[in-house]
Amino acid sequence: MHSALIEAAERLRQAQATGRPCAPVRELIAAAQAEEAGADPVALAYAVQQHNTRLAREQGRRRVGFKVGLTSRAVQQQLGGDQPDFGVLFADMAVGDGQPIAAEAVLQPKVEAEIALVLGRDLDHERHTLADLIRATDFALPAIEVVGSRIADWDIRLADTIADNASSGAFVLGSRPVRLEALDLVRCGMKLTRRGEPVSVGAGAACLDNPLNAAVWLADTMARFGEPLRAGDVLLTGALGPMVAAAPGDVFHAEIQGLGSVTAAFAQSQ
Repeated sequence: MHSALIEAAERLRQAQATGRPCAPVRELIAAAQAEEAGADPVALAYAVQQHNTRLAREQGRRRVGFKVGLTSRAVQQQLGGDQPDFGVLFADMAVGDGQPIAAEAVLQPKVEAEIALVLGRDLDHERHTLADLIRATDFALPAIEVVGSRIADWDIRLADTIADNASSGAFVLGSRPVRLEALDLVRCGMKLTRRGEPVSVGAGAACLDNPLNAAVWLADTMARFGEPLRAGDVLLTGALGPMVAAAPGDVFHAEIQGLGSVTAAFAQSQ
């Protein structure tokens, strides 16, 4: 692995460890690309992510699933991409419904309401269909993803967010599982409130036209990466509406039609 990529990975780890956001890492990834003729900058950014993922797993952190990011085409264009990205979910990122999220747990937090899918079967084909995803999904849950950037002021481009584990921070799942046949994943409405005031609205169609499209993309992508999705994995399929900045003491409540509700509560600063 190129020394510039190792430096990028270390920069991101130090930002998390110290609680101090760092400078972007895209220039380090560009430096590695310049020395490796024909190298794909997206692949190099994932190499940074995977390096830190390996170190995390060696330290005993348990992988429990994946998140799909950049499911809004407008955001893809803003960051210089043409497809979603993914990040790894670890067990220590899960927070109970309504339980306090420590102020220091996520740097520069923002929240998004999403639909989570929990798999009951492995997805290890080279290419997957919607039918494969429907068959493999055990149930869906409402979710709030707490995204966070270890890069100061959210000054990110595509390479930065991919390297930074797709800007993953924490996630909260609702506790009432719902079978897919009981849901309209495209037309289901979402309302996110902060302390009772609406701050974001949307619907399933905001997520690549259908959250299952995001899940198919993830299944195909992880098969190519040699880490196919497994039974029990949690898939955060992408935002149903605009993300909202969070501050200590904020309480967010997401209602998703047909799925119910979930609450993310941020502890006050010490």
